[in-house]
Amino acid sequence: MSATAPGAARSPRRGMCAAVLALEGIVVALSTPVMIVVSDVPMGTALAVGLGVAVACLLLAGMLRSEAAYVGGWVVQAAAIALGVLVPTMFFLGTVFALLWGTAYFLGRRIEQERAAAYAAHEARDAEE
Repeated sequence: MSATAPGAARSPRRGMCAAVLALEGIVVALSTPVMIVVSDVPMGTALAVGLGVAVACLLLAGMLRSEAAYVGGWVVQAAAIALGVLVPTMFFLGTVFALLWGTAYFLGRRIEQERAAAYAAHEARDAEE
């Protein structure tokens, strides 16, 4: 596999952030029955909120080619933490996923920048030859 241009390689930020959102979507979806059975949240509210945030996670994971989807990812992190109002454990889990999201976002962006700099240096060296 040869990567000839910065756009030819897969985005590490997109891959890591998509993985976090996909796993978060599963966890949030699984919190829905907990809202109904343990926290006595009305079924309609639990389904709308729990599955709504879960679907948002999964949709955003597929939309990460757009910078706007990353903003949506930050909003979903706040929503996951806010689910702690209905399921107190989500305060903890939402915070864990927000930290994972932040790590994936900033580390992935750093890798992309370093990769772009390496490609530019390689191309400059090739141009000199």
